[in-house]
Amino acid sequence: MNALVDVLIVGAGPTGLTLGVDLARRGVDALVVERAATLFPGSRGKGLQPRTMEVFDDLGVLDAIRASGGPYPPRVIWKDGEQIGAAPMFDPVEPDEGAPYTEPWMVPQWRTQEILAARLAELGGTVVFGRELTDLAQDTEGVTAYFADGTEIRARYLVAADGGRSAVRRAVGIGMTGERVDPSPFVVADVRVRGLGREHWHTFPGEDGTGMMLCPLAGTDDFQLAAKLPEDTAPDPTLDGIRKLVGAYTHLAPEDVTELHWASEFRPRAALADRFRAGRVFLAGDAAHVHSPAGGQGLNTSVQDAYNLGWKLGAVLRDGAPESLLDTYETERRANAAAMLDLSTGVHRGEVRRGRATVQLGLGYPDSTLTEDARRNPSGILAGDRAPDGRVDGVRLFDTFRGPHWTLLGAPAPHDGIRSLPTAPASYGPGVFLVRPDGYLGWAGDSAEGIGDYLTRVGRAGS
Repeated sequence: MNALVDVLIVGAGPTGLTLGVDLARRGVDALVVERAATLFPGSRGKGLQPRTMEVFDDLGVLDAIRASGGPYPPRVIWKDGEQIGAAPMFDPVEPDEGAPYTEPWMVPQWRTQEILAARLAELGGTVVFGRELTDLAQDTEGVTAYFADGTEIRARYLVAADGGRSAVRRAVGIGMTGERVDPSPFVVADVRVRGLGREHWHTFPGEDGTGMMLCPLAGTDDFQLAAKLPEDTAPDPTLDGIRKLVGAYTHLAPEDVTELHWASEFRPRAALADRFRAGRVFLAGDAAHVHSPAGGQGLNTSVQDAYNLGWKLGAVLRDGAPESLLDTYETERRANAAAMLDLSTGVHRGEVRRGRATVQLGLGYPDSTLTEDARRNPSGILAGDRAPDGRVDGVRLFDTFRGPHWTLLGAPAPHDGIRSLPTAPASYGPGVFLVRPDGYLGWAGDSAEGIGDYLTRVGRAGS
């Protein structure tokens, strides 16, 4: 297949599918290609943080996500076959009008991907499987991708969403800088287990810092097994190997593991790509940053990458925005990813508690060139902050934000294509507020004066 598309997305994981959905709803001609023959089959990134739930609300998949999962159960600790204590996995974060989702929601990664793929198909998007990228070449007009089956695809832009061992990242010569978070090998697997209740996340600590956890996977009959092994161990992610681990670390018998659906081994590391862009090629998700799974930040940070890049590609390709807008993807997301790497490592090492620090509701872009606060005495919500939910004259803000548009609070919209409400909730403080398509405050002022100059600068000067 030789094809010409606006955006070629390499990788059909959560990052690539989220970006595909966002571009499809903007009318951008995008194609997702995946090396494997099917979607990823494991539960790996099972924790969806509240900020990701807000993104999925905007993308039209939240109802399916909520129907497919559930809250995290409390953790119970086992010793010598007896339960010795139970506690929540996360410090609670109280919901309020501005943050309707405050607890992580558990959905196996394979199911999240199915939901995103179904939404992409509903919007007319396509995923092509069995397409392994071997090389690429780019010029001032676009990128040509070459595949193992001899086909080529020409695109105006290419996005690498092909994971930590990204072929795209290697092809454009971008390095990664990082460190090993833990010298021990880990095994993660999806299993069926007899003899454990599904009301707890079961923890079996070893005497030497090793151990095992068995977490009931919401929406399924499976458990996710996660085991930390001694440093000199060679993991065996087969059914027989998993059964031996369960027999060694728990009070269960090896044969109580009745099925193995997926398994993987890894050594936790934290690494950040030296750049997130090379010409017309962008890195997103694990291709740009690799996290420890502790704290559930990796998949969620990856979704935020796609959400940030999607509206900018749409603005350049469909709305006539200057190509320089795409430069802000790296400046906004690389700093954010670096902070998330530090957070994940801190959670892994027991230095940071899961809770307010990990729900991603406090993330923003205060130092971005797209952020401007023109108020004389800013208070309340600041430019660059996440735009909270709330109500104006009975209208919910998140309902108004939903869609690929900008939203103006406190003044009439200056032209078509921008939604508006007459005021902002009191929680925002005094002023007029312009909300970006990705739900962050781009501009704030005491009045609407100056908003036209800002919109022109970011390439949103007309409908």
